[in-house]
Amino acid sequence: MKVDPDRELVERARAGERTAFDQLVERYQRRLLRLVLRLLRDPAEAEDVVQETFLKAYRALPRFRGDAAFYTWLYRIAVNGARNAILRRRQRSGPQPIVASQAPAPPPEIGTPESMLLSKQVMQAIDAALEALPMELRTAIVLREIEGLSYEEIAQIMECPLGTVRSRIFRAREAIARRLRPLLDLPVDQRW
Repeated sequence: MKVDPDRELVERARAGERTAFDQLVERYQRRLLRLVLRLLRDPAEAEDVVQETFLKAYRALPRFRGDAAFYTWLYRIAVNGARNAILRRRQRSGPQPIVASQAPAPPPEIGTPESMLLSKQVMQAIDAALEALPMELRTAIVLREIEGLSYEEIAQIMECPLGTVRSRIFRAREAIARRLRPLLDLPVDQRW
């Protein structure tokens, strides 16, 4: 098991030292906001979830056992908060239609207005593909590809077996590739 780089700050915060917890907030606030924003796509809602995450973590700190690294515990709280926010949003508005983008002609040369447009369309297609994924797949792929976490860390955060994490990431990559194939004019059997 890895040594938790936050162990000292966590212990000081558990002992009631407010500045130690403030340092943990400072260390993880931007990372959590980036993660939650990727999951929710709404900056105000993401900020609310991150603030709620730190509040929950502060209140639950005396019960933090240290079985996992502090940041994986904190990410788990944030992911659960994002999941709950999505559920609340769906209850308020119902399912939203997914709009497919049109595929352009063959790829243009790099640096041209056409290539910049294609890059923008690819990013929009990736965002749309992420948005269309079920929460479990979206969370796994964002934690892996954007946050750069290991499969083991993702399994701890998502509280599921390692094989499930691998399967979710594979399925998420496949779904994203299906959405990008028409845009990039890739053969159907092309795997990423």
